[in-house]
Amino acid sequence: MLSQELRSQLLRIARTSIETVLDGNRVELDRAAIPEELKRPSGAFVSLHASGGDLRGCIGSIQAVAPLFQAVANNAVNAAFRDPRFYPLRKDELANVHIEISVMSPIVAVASVEEIEVGRDGLIISRGSRAGLLLPQVATEYGWDRETFLRQTCHKAGLPADAWREGGCRIERFSAEVFGE
Repeated sequence: MLSQELRSQLLRIARTSIETVLDGNRVELDRAAIPEELKRPSGAFVSLHASGGDLRGCIGSIQAVAPLFQAVANNAVNAAFRDPRFYPLRKDELANVHIEISVMSPIVAVASVEEIEVGRDGLIISRGSRAGLLLPQVATEYGWDRETFLRQTCHKAGLPADAWREGGCRIERFSAEVFGE
C-alpha cells in the first residue's frame, strides 16, 4: 500500500504531465526528486473522468515495464491524448477532469471462476489474438455479479459473451490499489 503522500505525488505527476503536454512541452521528470518507492517497476492505469463522472480516457499497462512514476506519467498523457475512444483532451477541459490511478498487482491465472471476487479482482480474458481487460472497480461501479463481469470482459475482447465458458479461453485476475483526486 502506498502512503497518502506517495499517492498525492503520483496524482501530481499525472496532472503535471498532462499540463506539460497541453502547454506544448515534453514531459521531463526529475528522477532524483522521486522517492525510491515510486521507482520500483509496476503496471499502472490512469483513468480520466469528466465532471459528470463519465469516462474521458483510460490507458494503462498491466505489466511492470517501467518505474511506477514513469508508468503514471506516460499513461496520464496517453489517456488524455491517445485513447482512441475519445478526442484529445483540450486545455479548457483539464480543470474539470478527475484523475484516478490504479496501481496493478501481479497477474494470476484463474483455475476456477469461483476464485474471482467482484470488487477485489480485475479480469483479463484472452483467446488467440483477442484479449480484454477490465479493472476491478468497473464491476463494482456497474453493480455486476461475477458472471456479468466475465461476459463484459469477453465483450471487451471482441469475443462472444459466453466465450469464457468455452475451451481455449485464458482467464486471469489481478488486483489494483485504486485512488484518485
